[in-house]
Amino acid sequence: MTILVTGGSGQLALALDAAAVSSGLSVARVGRPGFDFDRPASIDDAFAAAAPSLVVNAAAYTAVDAAEDDAEAAYRANRDGPAALARLCAAAGVPLIHVSTDYVFDGAKGAPYLETDPTAPTGVYGASKLAGEQAVLAACPRAVVLRTSWVYSPTGKNFVRTMLGAARKTNRLRVVADQTGCPTTAADLANAILAIATQLKPDGWQDRFGGVFHAAGSGSTTWHGLALAAFEEAARLGRPMPAVDPIATADWPTRARRPADSRLDCSKLRSVFGVALPPWRDSLASTVDAIIAAG
Repeated sequence: MTILVTGGSGQLALALDAAAVSSGLSVARVGRPGFDFDRPASIDDAFAAAAPSLVVNAAAYTAVDAAEDDAEAAYRANRDGPAALARLCAAAGVPLIHVSTDYVFDGAKGAPYLETDPTAPTGVYGASKLAGEQAVLAACPRAVVLRTSWVYSPTGKNFVRTMLGAARKTNRLRVVADQTGCPTTAADLANAILAIATQLKPDGWQDRFGGVFHAAGSGSTTWHGLALAAFEEAARLGRPMPAVDPIATADWPTRARRPADSRLDCSKLRSVFGVALPPWRDSLASTVDAIIAAG
């Protein structure tokens, strides 16, 4: 099985590449500048060159605050590009796994979100990702949309790496404590995707495979809780433990409003594919180890 993975230099694409080695699968990563949703011809070229058995779309416009001032770019990357990719998959009879986000919800439910719960994004980023989900599902009958949340890894720009870097410069930090979600390592999400991929063979497709699924680390915490846990893991390896003051969202204003409680119920993923991501705290330890080992 050859898997075409977009967003080639991103956290998830790199994790998929690493995980595929032990799974006996072949991954073809494509990304900027060669592959760019702003250049439709590059989508066609990459698809033709890879001749994939499966496509994983991990490319996205993820600058949540910047999207408020550049909605057109966000929609091109999060809706129009994925729709074009989905049409190619449909024409070739190739399944597509499209990665989406918990930001399609407003966070007001007060309980973990099911796939059937009403969506209500609070900003351009979430709205563009929701539009992408809808466009992909409309264009490709063999599409799996995976909503995930709070993704981090040993590489790239993410919350855990930012916190560990900040702790090397100061002994006191302020972190938002009234936003709740499900931290997810890119490695765990990659393993889940590959487990799904092995069931999406063209000759074995089942209608129940299509649609929206939630895929995030098991359990939940706040950004403050995640920061504290990361520092505790780093302390095992001799890093100093900074003081972490809990603050409210109002004390850390941002251009875009984040959902206050975006926990995801992932039971459908387990029921249909037999896949469940590990507890977030267990996966945090190995990721912090890798970040510190890399310096």
